[in-house]
Amino acid sequence: MISGGGTGGHTYPAIAIANALKLAEPNTEILFVGAKGKMEMEKVPEAGYKIIGLWISGIQRSLTLDNLSFPFKLISSILKSFKLLKSFKPDAVVGVGGYASGPLLYAATKKRIPTLIQEQNSYAGITNKLLANSVDKVCVATDGMEKFFPKEKIVLTGNPVRTDIAEVGDKKNKALDFFGFSEEKPVLLILGGSLGARTLNEAMIAGLDKLIAAEVQVIWQTGKFYHEEMLARTEGKDVKNINILSFLKEMDLAYAAADVVISRSGALSISELCLTGHPVVFVPSPNVAEDHQSKNAEALVFRNAAIMVKDNVAKEQMIDVALALMNDENRKAQLSQNIKAMGKPEAAKDIANEIFKLIK
Repeated sequence: MISGGGTGGHTYPAIAIANALKLAEPNTEILFVGAKGKMEMEKVPEAGYKIIGLWISGIQRSLTLDNLSFPFKLISSILKSFKLLKSFKPDAVVGVGGYASGPLLYAATKKRIPTLIQEQNSYAGITNKLLANSVDKVCVATDGMEKFFPKEKIVLTGNPVRTDIAEVGDKKNKALDFFGFSEEKPVLLILGGSLGARTLNEAMIAGLDKLIAAEVQVIWQTGKFYHEEMLARTEGKDVKNINILSFLKEMDLAYAAADVVISRSGALSISELCLTGHPVVFVPSPNVAEDHQSKNAEALVFRNAAIMVKDNVAKEQMIDVALALMNDENRKAQLSQNIKAMGKPEAAKDIANEIFKLIK
């Protein structure tokens, strides 16, 4: 059983782990457990797996009515988790972080079923920190995670990503055709995550005329919350070379087309970019626990593997920095080489092996 989700940063690694398990042992039966109303309830079935939802959500930082219902949601989810474990009888239970992984992993440890958690970020999530002392193994993406987890349980595997992301090198022409682009002009890819990023969208609006003047082709993923607004705000502009998209299902083609990427610095984005080797400008989100996106980006900047623009100056600087990078072949090559050296292409396979070891 694989549990967790809430964001793409949890959901897509979970699917990658499932795929690696099936590749190694085709007869493996997998059941996902998610949180009702969260993205995993849609994305996991799309990937071909069954998922069951728990009535669970997080605690809000401010005093809300939702917080009053939290104890009832937690008890309900733990009881349902025990029932699911009894009926499915898993050989191992995997948690990837997010609300749903807490109740299921708690129940699994009480029943002494082998358990493993996978932490994507350089700053551990609250669910995984709470579970750390109870589970058998912790797979992490970065060094220095002993401050969150027992050292003897840690295995450094990197973050699992979808196999199509690692195989974009030979798809350039197909990708350009897909997006209606010319091979004569550079391509900029803007990634704000599945929900979108207000700062990146505002910076794009502010720098739109510069991109049009520079004849840059753009794949702009606005996120579903901002898509209609961004379409309205670009109306009347010469945006024939700009694909304004709510969500990017064909991520492999987006990466294959791109020459430079602008992205938030969540764990999944970083792991994907380490595999694709793109020159990247990170704009860390300030709205995350312990500012871990800034820490993620700073680790790459320190290794000369990325450029960082802070969120509070992105509107003024982001497009200028991206255009300067796009016109600097030596800098692009340097960043590309250094970020690719940090990639862990076998992460999903390594995590699957750790799960099989626990079972055996």
